[in-house]
Amino acid sequence: MLEDAPLTAQDALAALMIAVSASDENIRTAELVKINSAINNLPVFADYDLERLPRMSRMVFSLLEQEDGLEALFGLIRDALPERLYETAYALSCDVAAADGHIVGTEVRMLEEIREELNLDRLHAAAIERGSRARHMTL
Repeated sequence: MLEDAPLTAQDALAALMIAVSASDENIRTAELVKINSAINNLPVFADYDLERLPRMSRMVFSLLEQEDGLEALFGLIRDALPERLYETAYALSCDVAAADGHIVGTEVRMLEEIREELNLDRLHAAAIERGSRARHMTL
């Protein structure tokens, strides 16, 4: 794989999940398991080359360290991701954020940014959020 190869739609989805996990500067095991599970089990990742994942991680971490890095990351994601997968991207983001049982602070702000950047309808986003919350409830 070439380091300067353009992002695929699958890369964009993976990068977004990594960014959500890293948004609170505390990447939890439950979030990593959720990312791994999504990539290994969801049809959208059926032919994804797992060797691209370290590149996505390095790219996300590098961009998040920069002053306007989040804007740059969103630009790359919008360029690579077809609009029909915007809701999928948000659903994956919500699942990663909810994986550890709570969404607070910077994760909440990151999800708000994603909704805004992907121009998601608020009702659709609320339905996605509710589904994620339901999937991650504990006793």
